[in-house]
Amino acid sequence: MMEKESIWQQTTEFPVRPVLQNDIRTEIAIVGGGMAGILTAHLLEQSGHSCVVLEADRIGNGQTGHTTAKVTSQHHMIYQKLMKCAGREKAEQYARINQEAIRRYEILIEKYQIDCEWTECPSCLYIKQAETEKEKMQSKALTRALRDEYHIVKELGLPAEWKKETELPFPVEGALYFSDQARFHPLKFLRAIAEEIQVYEKTRVLRADSHVLLTDHGRVEAEKIVFACHYPFVIRPGYYFLRMHQERSHVVALEHAGNIGGMYLGIDAEGLSFRPAGDLLLLGGKGYRTGENPCGGQYASLMHRAEQYWPDAKKKASWSAQDCMTLDGIPYIGKFGRGTEDWFVATGFGKWGMTSSMAAAMILTDQICGRENTCAEVFSPQRLHVMTSVKPFLQEGVYAAVNLVKERIPVSGETLAKIKPGKSGIIEYDGEKKGVYRTEEGQVFIVSLKCPHMGCQLAWNEEDKSWDCPCHGSRFDYQGRLLNEPAQTEIACCTSACRQEE
Repeated sequence: MMEKESIWQQTTEFPVRPVLQNDIRTEIAIVGGGMAGILTAHLLEQSGHSCVVLEADRIGNGQTGHTTAKVTSQHHMIYQKLMKCAGREKAEQYARINQEAIRRYEILIEKYQIDCEWTECPSCLYIKQAETEKEKMQSKALTRALRDEYHIVKELGLPAEWKKETELPFPVEGALYFSDQARFHPLKFLRAIAEEIQVYEKTRVLRADSHVLLTDHGRVEAEKIVFACHYPFVIRPGYYFLRMHQERSHVVALEHAGNIGGMYLGIDAEGLSFRPAGDLLLLGGKGYRTGENPCGGQYASLMHRAEQYWPDAKKKASWSAQDCMTLDGIPYIGKFGRGTEDWFVATGFGKWGMTSSMAAAMILTDQICGRENTCAEVFSPQRLHVMTSVKPFLQEGVYAAVNLVKERIPVSGETLAKIKPGKSGIIEYDGEKKGVYRTEEGQVFIVSLKCPHMGCQLAWNEEDKSWDCPCHGSRFDYQGRLLNEPAQTEIACCTSACRQEE
């Protein structure tokens, strides 16, 4: 089963790049052909360096192809968190480089005359007006928090404004607007900016050792290595598996869904996202931690909400995205870890991959070129913000331990024969715990439930019909094919023996 295509993927074709055929040497090897990797390669080459990008699938086919493509420095309510955990100076760094990221996109689009539907528009955080008494209590607290965010961002010099009215099809308690933000077609931009970059597609990096990357098609020796592959698969050093988890969210592209010009994100419990795209409206939300979606229903819930607001709304497309969430909400951009002076990383962008990708490209280019970047400190992968990091760090460790133990818990007696068409289950097969999915046509697929990354037990995702790792976010389709890293290999699947067993 293929992942659902976004409207960006449906409307962009990339020329096929070659597969790595032999061992090569390069000055800088970049792992990952998404927005962060391609932008980093472009800026480095503009600075006189030579780069090779290694992409496990196709350019832009990962998270860049599934984004809602909001180009904004408004990253939920990040600034009051930054002021508390990191201080004013670092909050200013974060604001400054994300605002600069927007301008850098504009410069590149103008310089190369890229037709990518770049549109300036406001970005807005809102609180939907409460209806029940319980909601009203929560709404008051959220409104206070959003007003605090407003005062902080004004202090930081961001283009903020407080309003009580929006374009949304419901009343709000309050709304925090950022002016001069933007939206665009990410893959049209990426295709143009990647034209002169040397990229090897269908070339998965399996192992990294000092200045050598071992791929499934050959070795790459490099003076410096940049990991821009969404989630770093290298376990040591860095230990990113202890410092991040992944979350999934869903989007429906709607026809006949009203006239909204800005970009909106709710900070209330429902937390819906709105963003126009040509004649369509992208409605998103219904997020959850990867590996915690046994029942599904996210797309149906979004369509139900859309039909309440716009009775004539029709679904044109739907897709899901997966985001890396750090302990303190700030991306990790910079030196990979201790003892790896020539390794660099860009990860943990949360739900703000477009501005974070450009920020990462600017910071990493400066660091590799030996230039000072006055905004780099706040993103340092070696930082520790005690107030916001220690508790999540302990929670991540406990969460992983629980899911490692699950594999040893016996199966509750479910059998292959009991699993109906279109359903999944967990059985004991050949003396091991296995995941089963029976298609609507009756074909049975049995897969290993042990994630090849670090051994956590996979969980069924009903919405996307996939087996997902709740520890670190690796995902596999029901046939065992790898969908999302950090795992680098597929999981074993059996079909013919299953039919005999029945």
